[in-house]
Amino acid sequence: MQRQSPAWLETAVFYEIYPQTFYDSNGDGIGDIPGIIQKLDYVVSLGANAIWLNPCWESPFGDAGYDVSDYYKVAPRYGTNDDLRRLFNEAHRRGIHILLDLVPGHTSIECAWFKESCKHERNEFSDWYIWTDSVWTPPLPGLQNVRGFAQRNAAYIVNFFYMQPALNYGFATPDPQYPWQQPVDAPGPQAVRGEIKKIMKFWLDQGADGFRVDMAASLVKNDPDKKATMAFWQEVRAWLDQEYPQAALVSEWSQPSQSIPAGFHMDFYLHFGVKGYTALFRKGTTNPRSGGDPYSFSYFDRSGHGNIRQFLDEYLPFYEKTKDLGFISIPSGNHDIRPRLADGRNVDDLKVAFLFLLTMPGVPYIYYGDEIGMRFVPNLASVEGAFDRTGSRTPMQWSEETNAGFSSAPQEKFYLPVDARPGRPSVAAQEDVPNSLLNTVRQLSGLRKAHPALYASGSFDVIHAEAGDSLFVYQRTGGSETLLIALNPADHPVEAILPAGVIRKPPKILYGQPPALSQEGDGWRLSLPGVAGGVYQVG
Repeated sequence: MQRQSPAWLETAVFYEIYPQTFYDSNGDGIGDIPGIIQKLDYVVSLGANAIWLNPCWESPFGDAGYDVSDYYKVAPRYGTNDDLRRLFNEAHRRGIHILLDLVPGHTSIECAWFKESCKHERNEFSDWYIWTDSVWTPPLPGLQNVRGFAQRNAAYIVNFFYMQPALNYGFATPDPQYPWQQPVDAPGPQAVRGEIKKIMKFWLDQGADGFRVDMAASLVKNDPDKKATMAFWQEVRAWLDQEYPQAALVSEWSQPSQSIPAGFHMDFYLHFGVKGYTALFRKGTTNPRSGGDPYSFSYFDRSGHGNIRQFLDEYLPFYEKTKDLGFISIPSGNHDIRPRLADGRNVDDLKVAFLFLLTMPGVPYIYYGDEIGMRFVPNLASVEGAFDRTGSRTPMQWSEETNAGFSSAPQEKFYLPVDARPGRPSVAAQEDVPNSLLNTVRQLSGLRKAHPALYASGSFDVIHAEAGDSLFVYQRTGGSETLLIALNPADHPVEAILPAGVIRKPPKILYGQPPALSQEGDGWRLSLPGVAGGVYQVG
């Protein structure tokens, strides 16, 4: 079985923009949509041709915009609906697609729907949220609630924080002990489903190119196998294929074997639900010689104690099940992940990590600032529900000027402080340095788009990947070419004999340092120095 995806995803490289801290155009200390428009040429220069924009809708910002009060209105601090339409137009003029961040599972308590639902009298919105039948109903396993908030004699279920009441998509298996648990085909859940499609249609008609879907697996309750939730997204996908076939969906699900058959074009491979992502980049650094667990090292750790099999043994079954249906997206990071990719790594380490990120199958996502090596800023007070994630959301570092070129506002007005530590990286400092991290990311993005073997659906075969060996070699094939990618994040040299037949013609080096390959009998000896990698055309 195969499913058609928007053609533009084949060569897409996404850039995640956290609007609050990307670029402030009006000097109020908060990034905004006109600021993003001013930086679109930078996005193009990076080699990114798609943007994921974190929530920009009206909100009281108890959770950085993931508590929406009006899905049809841009938050005034970011601009207006006209500004967002202008962003779509300016992006499209540059060949950039824009995905908005859809939050379908819950709203803010300030949303007009919820305020109506709180009332004692029955009304249109009474069943748009999940309410118990008494204010005294205690929380149930997996169903947190808030009691005593409303006029209504009931407690409301929340998805995350207290100010994020769960929208009612129904229960896959309502518990007969609790008559307030409605089935998925009840009028309230059906009305909510219709409203979500209405929101999507509104913004697609304005020029959006699709959506990243927040907590996509969380909608239907008491749905352990997610089949009822999957059925809803399959309905959405069928509608999109009919009405908006070039619109794309990416899920915050991190279970590709569920999300992609459910209709998502892409699913993020993240730090929850699976272990492979953490095994790549963000494990601890316990020294095994001191009695620590050697599996506590990330694969991309120059100690060489990481284990690529901890990623592959989980990833490959997902890939095989979904490669004909959609794409797995491995991000460099995001607004929820701490620390940042650069923490504990130098520029050479980061180059090897980006070599991996930009040559794997699927659709890559770069978190703003990771392309210059921005660091996590520790010990910040929580802002808008960020808590221990706050340090991953600090202002983009554009230059060596005051406030890193982010804003002309006085620092006390900043949404978050700029990293003030010595050695702070910036775009300007790396712009004209040929071997900078920024220009390496640009080179790799260009390579990805220039070679069909590196497109999203190009085939992927592991050639060499062994526990206890830092060398990872894989093959990508597409069109009429075959590329070999080899990487070694460890700080010592490595080598291996590649199987006969892997290299079918004299290798051409597309990226990396020669000589890495030498013929040996029927095979080829591949040698890499420490913290290095390469891309070779071999067929």
